[in-house]
Amino acid sequence: MAQAKNPKGGKDNFTRNLVIAVVLGVVLIMLVPTLLSKKTNTDAAIPSSVSVEDGYGMVFNKELQDVPFIEIYEDFQCPACARFESIVGEYVEDLINTKKAKVAYHPLSFLGPESQLAANAAGCAADEGKFIQFHKLLYANQPAENSGAWSAGYFSTLSLGLGIQSKDYDKCVANNEYKDWVTNVANEGAKRNINSTPTVFINGKEIDRNKAYNSLGEFMLAVSKA
Repeated sequence: MAQAKNPKGGKDNFTRNLVIAVVLGVVLIMLVPTLLSKKTNTDAAIPSSVSVEDGYGMVFNKELQDVPFIEIYEDFQCPACARFESIVGEYVEDLINTKKAKVAYHPLSFLGPESQLAANAAGCAADEGKFIQFHKLLYANQPAENSGAWSAGYFSTLSLGLGIQSKDYDKCVANNEYKDWVTNVANEGAKRNINSTPTVFINGKEIDRNKAYNSLGEFMLAVSKA
């Protein structure tokens, strides 16, 4: 038997649909800033050795094929990153120098403005051919997080320890010239669901952080299996 229609059904449906439309509108308005903030700026100035194709990472030995591809996502203020560098840093550097691996560094700014300044200065150092030296020096002298120790002035003075004499480095640091690149690195990392540092991939596969991050032997094993 057919059921009688509710004479108020049309009005109820209109009200329900109106409420749904309003809710969806609010959600979309809230999402727009997030979506815009994660849009890659293709006009951003990028440092020397940066590979857009490799997530805006600082890439060494890009031309090599049939070798392990190591990708390191890090934050210069991250204590775990400093520990990781102390364990595997020299080995990774040796892989770069002997051309036994392609390596990409992705400086993130999870921990705030000082991390952003550090990442920018790393880009400035790369232009002077001093990224690896900058990388080692910064981790070896890592202060407490957001302690105010890292400023544009600090990174300008750091040039003395790096043997950089070019005024271009000081200008690059002072003007925060690679701030948009730093944002691009973060946005590209977000696309890969990078939510902690360090995070390391070898040939596109994240390695076991419970083993390879804390042991040189385990890290070397992961590289050899790649």
